[in-house]
Order: sequence, then structure tokens, then C-alpha cells
Amino acid sequence: MPSSVAPILITGGAQRIGLHCALRLLESGQSVIVSYRSEREGLAELRERGATTLAADFASEAGILDFIARLKDHTDSLRAIVHNASDWETETTGHEAEVFQRMVSVHMLAPYLINLHCEALLRRSSPADIVHIGDDVTRTGSAKRPAYCASKAGLDSLTLSFAARFAPAIKVNGIAPALIQFNPDDSAEYRAKRLAESAVGIEPGAEVIYQSLRYLLDNPYVTGTTLTVNGGRHLV
Repeated sequence: MPSSVAPILITGGAQRIGLHCALRLLESGQSVIVSYRSEREGLAELRERGATTLAADFASEAGILDFIARLKDHTDSLRAIVHNASDWETETTGHEAEVFQRMVSVHMLAPYLINLHCEALLRRSSPADIVHIGDDVTRTGSAKRPAYCASKAGLDSLTLSFAARFAPAIKVNGIAPALIQFNPDDSAEYRAKRLAESAVGIEPGAEVIYQSLRYLLDNPYVTGTTLTVNGGRHLV
């Protein structure tokens, strides 16, 4: 992928998939801006490699707008926005509305406002892209985390709406991962159960998401599409 003077913004880029994609983009010569909610080890490496890192709290409108204002202090153009910031929370009795509102804010309101307020920055780059990182769980729903699932489904809808709104200057697509990588403390039993849920049956690692992102950034004829990256989970 050719590098661009305009940076790529990756939200939630301090760990796991977001961190991997940010580092791979930096390796390719692409400048990167990363948002993060809390200080993590990966941020030191990002800073050493030249990434701009901005703290952000997407749980409220005020936090989102504050981030947008500070982002515009650092750049007047963007090659792409990768909406990777995510929260993973289960509703608890008495706190259902609070959790639902937070999931909607992080997964829908933040991308919605950032896309709207940064449209001019993207239009100063050609090509220009927006990529929403969703979740394969929206295919089936989630009994344990309906608020999370519903907000990610809303993000899929925003992909279609913004693709239509911003065409042809800005391509807008999504990526819907399933199991990508385990956490270090996941038990062997849990790992075996999750691996059996897909046709491919492997833990692919974050590189498969970077490959999907690179495809969307490089292909000039794909917009309004969500790539399913689930190892054939829908076949099992």
C-alpha cells in the first residue's frame, strides 16, 4: 500500500488489533494517529515509531467532541479513519440503561460524530476511506450482551449510510471479525470450545484484520461493504 502524507486515524489503537494495524501501517511508511482510553504498554512503541497518540473518552458526547477538536489541532487532513475503539460489557441488573447508552456512545455515536466532523479532513486526501470494525456476532444476536450486539449492528448500518452519503470521494466499509486472538488468561477448555465454532478452527491473529484493512484501503471499487472475517463460523 503506498504511503500518504495525510495520516490514518485508528481509534482504540493501544492494544490488540488496533495496535497491530497501527504498527503495520507505520512499517509501510504511513503516518498514523491513534486514540486510546488508558495508558498501555503498546503506546510507548507507537510513540517511538513516530505515531501521534491522543487520549480519548468516547463514553459521552462531550468526550467525543473534545477528541475531535484536539485531533484537528494535529492535522488538517486524513487519509483514512479506522473506527476500532470498542467496549465489551455485560448488562447487570439495575444498570441496563447505563450499559446500553455507553455501548451506543462508543460504537455508534463516536463513529457518527467523528465521520461528520472529519469529512472535510478526509476530502483533502485522495483516495480517502472510513473503515468501521464491527463484530460477526451481529449475524446471530447475543443473549449475554444484547446492548453490545445491538450497537455493533447499528455500526453496520452506519457503514451503508455513510457510504451513500460520502460517495464517490470517500469509500466507507466495515470489517466483521469473529475469534481473532485469545487473551493470555483464557483457559484451554475455553480455547477449544471457541476454536470448534468455526470451519477453519484456528486462532488467526491480528494480521488477518490488517490484511482486510489493507484490501479495503487499496481497492478503489469497494464501498458500502462489510467483510466477514470469521473463519467460516457461519458454516458450522
